[in-house]
Amino acid sequence: MNITKTLNDKELVITLDGRLDTTTAPVLETEMQSACEGVESLVLDLKDLVYISSAGLRVILSTQKRMAKQGSMKIVHVTKAVMDIFTMTGFASIIRIEA
Repeated sequence: MNITKTLNDKELVITLDGRLDTTTAPVLETEMQSACEGVESLVLDLKDLVYISSAGLRVILSTQKRMAKQGSMKIVHVTKAVMDIFTMTGFASIIRIEA
């Protein structure tokens, strides 16, 4: 998985490319912990994410909880495969997802 970060003032855009699974979730979690310092708006761009496992969902949920305390978080450009997983697990109803 590749992680690309773009910081615009207090908004951070993180683009994920590849698979977010048991192997890559710890890398993303570490990246999120440091990258979200002082950020008021977090955008996760998943246009190139082809798969997400329960480990990846856990990282997204913990990041969403953190961002709820310091600002906001949204997910954009979700692929059909990943959206199906969000829908089946109930994440689609608890996390802000935009087209």
